[in-house]
Amino acid sequence: MDALYTAVATANGREGRTVSSDGQLDLPLAFPPALGGNGQGTNPEQLFAAGYAACFASAMGSVARQLKLDVKDVSVTAEVGIGKDPADGGFGIGVVMRVELPEHLEGESGAKLVELTHAACPYSKATRGNIPFQIVIE
Repeated sequence: MDALYTAVATANGREGRTVSSDGQLDLPLAFPPALGGNGQGTNPEQLFAAGYAACFASAMGSVARQLKLDVKDVSVTAEVGIGKDPADGGFGIGVVMRVELPEHLEGESGAKLVELTHAACPYSKATRGNIPFQIVIE
């Protein structure tokens, strides 16, 4: 793959900071309360959820243009969970992608749009077969 853009960010752990090379992202990091932290910062799961939701929504826009569908009222929410991975006892993540479709995209056309989007989304391609993943159409 020839990269058209490369994002660069540096972090020093879950209780530190993460900063992008261009300074546009500069955030404190903290464990969420559910993992014993104080929640006084963002965490990798939130960052991954935000990136995946944005990528999926953008991919949907691209697919929709090809299909001549209007997706201006679509909403995409990524839920990224972290927990013990039974395969190795370490930690793993899973994703539930919630896609809220407007009335005109309910049914088969909306389901096909979401399916094609999942096939096209770079985050979906990167994680396919590697993590538990579920799509919920609302």
